[in-house]
Amino acid sequence: MSEQRRGTGVIILSFIIAFFLLMMPLPNWAQLLRPEWVAMVVIYWSMALPNRFGVGFSWSAGLIVDVIRDSLLGQHALALAIVSFITIRLHQRIRVYPPGQQALTIFLVMIINYLIILWIRGIMGQAPNLWQVLVPALTTALMWPAVFIAMRFLRRQFHVT
Repeated sequence: MSEQRRGTGVIILSFIIAFFLLMMPLPNWAQLLRPEWVAMVVIYWSMALPNRFGVGFSWSAGLIVDVIRDSLLGQHALALAIVSFITIRLHQRIRVYPPGQQALTIFLVMIINYLIILWIRGIMGQAPNLWQVLVPALTTALMWPAVFIAMRFLRRQFHVT
């Protein structure tokens, strides 16, 4: 197997797990607390392998999220592509931060993600809800250190390059 394609299975498996976590049923009161699992995986791989993982793959993952969530086709794709672009542009800075500081950066990137989605929903005539932005962005940021450490362990264990 070539060095450039090493660990493709790990990357795909991480996305499959994120999609399953996205589809996992939660009680109505907990729906708002669901972290953005797919966005965290996109951010991690964009930061860890910026030369291999890019905006196009993020766009594809976003289209799958649109289908899973039964939302307007392309809104999550656009948001995840922009999140990936921002992460790739800033990956050298984000990587040197400790996981706690990374969580703050992830919170800000997730706010951008949700603002794009709310902008698209606003164009469609849906009223925005501030809590739909802040709470999931906060839970995503709180989950980031654990996700980062687990993903880094897997990347190193399976020598993903």
